[in-house]
Amino acid sequence: MTQGITGKTGQFHTRMCKEYANGAECFVAGVTPGKGGQDFEGTPIYNSVAEAKAATGATVSVIYVPPPFAAAAIDEAVEAELDLVICITEGIPVRDMIRTRYKMQGKRTLLIGPNCPGLITPDEIKIGIMPGQIHKKGPIGVVSRSGTLTYGAVGQLRELGLGQSSCVGIGGDPVNGMKHIDVMRLFNEDPATEAVIMVGEIGGSDEEDCARWIKANMRKPVIGFIAGVTAPPGKRMGHAGAIISGGKGTAQEKLAVMEECGIKVTRNPSEMGSLLKSVLK
Repeated sequence: MTQGITGKTGQFHTRMCKEYANGAECFVAGVTPGKGGQDFEGTPIYNSVAEAKAATGATVSVIYVPPPFAAAAIDEAVEAELDLVICITEGIPVRDMIRTRYKMQGKRTLLIGPNCPGLITPDEIKIGIMPGQIHKKGPIGVVSRSGTLTYGAVGQLRELGLGQSSCVGIGGDPVNGMKHIDVMRLFNEDPATEAVIMVGEIGGSDEEDCARWIKANMRKPVIGFIAGVTAPPGKRMGHAGAIISGGKGTAQEKLAVMEECGIKVTRNPSEMGSLLKSVLK
């Protein structure tokens, strides 16, 4: 289901997702309070997530709700006990997300995002804003904090004749849902995935935590890249989570830990595809 389906962004991307692969069969509902009983191009609209779930059996939602209301939209999906929520919205107040993450403790719902491009399994389904035509089905998993670099990695793989099992854009906000390590665990158990590209960003310690888990548990080759975005004075670039504190969280530190853990890394984003190909059996 699409939460925020009556807005321009929700309508545009719902249409694109329905036109991709099995999307027409998969996108079965929209949610906008006060618009229940209407429909968007044949997709029925409900007043609440719980109502949409009861009527259609939908277990996943994608959120295109404006920032002031997006955390509440996540809360609603969690309370309805959906399996997965993908929040595309950028600019959600950090305090709102802290409150939402606290409410999610002990609940069944997984969260991807916010401020992310979403999820795609090529030739099956896409849930989010990524351009479906650049993806190709294959054995490479991609997990990334950066939407743009996700597209870059996928494009390089395609040029090398390598497709993807799934691509997951987890977003780079300081308070978010699934981390690199959570997605890596899934790729490790996925028989359709033979190797993984892991793209990180400066700030925090998620990439280092994932690297140490990979060293201890991963049965498949992983290659890595860290986006070390620098900005001119007075300008802000990158995600809200790209904050370096006390000298920790730099690109150099993250790459060093990844190398120590046996992950092959590149410092040139244009080499992600070729490096991945070099580690395939």
